[in-house]
Amino acid sequence: METVMHTATAKRVRSVRPVGTRAVLAELDGLQDVLALQDMLNKSPLQGQVDVLAAAETVMVVGESAAATRAIGTRLLELEITAPEVTDSGLVVIETVYDGDDLADVAELTGLSVDGVIAAHTGQIWTVAFAGFAPGFGYMVGENEALTVPRRSSPRTAVPAGSVALGGQYSAVYPRSSPGGWQLIGRTGARMWDLDRAQPALVRPGDRVQYKAVREVVTAGAPSARDTSAGDSPAGDSDKERHTESGLRILNPGAQSLIQDLGRRGYGPLGVSAAGALDRASLRRANRLVGNASSAAAIESVNGGLTVEAIGDQVIAVAGAPTTLTIESPSWVDSEGSDDDGYVQPGAQRTVPMAAPFALLDGEVLTIGAPESGFRNYVAIRGGVDAPEVLGSRSADTMSGIGPAPLAVGQELPAGEATASTAVESPELQPDFPGLPGQGVTVLDVVPGPRADWFDQEALDSLCSQEWLVTPQSNRVGMRLDGTPLRRIREGELPSEGTMAGALQIPPAGLPVLFLADHPITGGYPVIGVVRDEHLDLAAQVPIGGRIRFHLVPDAPDFTTTFTKTPEN
Repeated sequence: METVMHTATAKRVRSVRPVGTRAVLAELDGLQDVLALQDMLNKSPLQGQVDVLAAAETVMVVGESAAATRAIGTRLLELEITAPEVTDSGLVVIETVYDGDDLADVAELTGLSVDGVIAAHTGQIWTVAFAGFAPGFGYMVGENEALTVPRRSSPRTAVPAGSVALGGQYSAVYPRSSPGGWQLIGRTGARMWDLDRAQPALVRPGDRVQYKAVREVVTAGAPSARDTSAGDSPAGDSDKERHTESGLRILNPGAQSLIQDLGRRGYGPLGVSAAGALDRASLRRANRLVGNASSAAAIESVNGGLTVEAIGDQVIAVAGAPTTLTIESPSWVDSEGSDDDGYVQPGAQRTVPMAAPFALLDGEVLTIGAPESGFRNYVAIRGGVDAPEVLGSRSADTMSGIGPAPLAVGQELPAGEATASTAVESPELQPDFPGLPGQGVTVLDVVPGPRADWFDQEALDSLCSQEWLVTPQSNRVGMRLDGTPLRRIREGELPSEGTMAGALQIPPAGLPVLFLADHPITGGYPVIGVVRDEHLDLAAQVPIGGRIRFHLVPDAPDFTTTFTKTPEN
């Protein structure tokens, strides 16, 4: 390991760890250095920089390519960190009623009176260090540690929106109702996340916050229609009331059907993941076949069962898991003719091929059968699905609730204008897809780290030597795997740090969770390895009950340079 010495006054990144091939994790000496580096990278982005995710002791930088990421890692080791300029212009005041359920417990834990807790909370400036957990949830660190308290031993299943809370050294406001284990000391009417604002997040990393005690909550306004969670209300309600002249009507959404495009990038600092299609190659293929732009919105459907009706004549293509595509003619078709006369009999059925464009005429019904292999299908309509954009994308994010809700019976999806060609494409060959349960094992390439050093060689060998079962608890956030647990060699917990799709996080129970597109932005469990970006499409097609084997490929860049301070005389 090479050691580079520098003067005691210079501040540098302590080390850089690869996070797969598309991100690097810069380790720093403390939160002040984290805030300073985050500020530098936001003001002067490095070449190829896509996203910056600050956390407790690290800053993760995502690159646009593997080559760009390697260059970013090298450049981070060379940077001299300078403190950000501090001004009062960014001070956000949050009016708070201090009547939280855990206020007395916090007083006991800190040795203060209840009034002392309130005085300590309002009497200092808090700085938003990073975002995570949910959009608008800012981890704020104070000027002292007087209110450092442990999280609750038993998390609540539901914490009300607007709850002001303490956890560890941080304070935060819950932007929406959600489970949570922080100590609740009060509540506020401030809207921490509002998609109708130019800046949806009330506080962003680097902002300074002061809490102000008040006697009653003043609500800043009712939630906007676009600020509801995908699970809170059926997003199709307004769409069902709107007449669509050209598009698709949902007759049966199947197990879960969502609108997806290629996702939203650059909002990690606000706690928003990229989301988007899990099998990006299949989405692009379906769009290409009908002449759409590759990023056009389409329907992502799971395990068959989706049934749609054409509103007007449409051009459709279905890609992804091989299955039977059945089209049934409408009951109102002229029944007095015959096939020889050029008519289609009412209720007549025909099948159409996968990965090929076909016409779905007005009133005809398309049904997606159960997959013969694989798990997900992508249904593209020429022009794309014209759903409202949220933060630059039409994708549904099941973790944060941003974007369209799961499709509902009777919902109408209008066709858009996202075409890239005046013609449709020729049928394409599809790759092999993972077999159904009992039909083989899917092999995924994994790059070690960034926290492989939390495990010994035996654990690494076990990760790659066994077959992991995909459990029913898996979803778009992550695939939960079952097998022989992996044992850590380090005690304690890891401070929260940035994470990404493909990360294999190992909770204390030792069973891996493979993060997918809707993953949380930060995580507190060590990541033993990261599935190569090229294999994430394959992972998305492994069905529930399918089996995975990991293949370790140590081809990530090696950032072993460590900067140390010159000892003071």
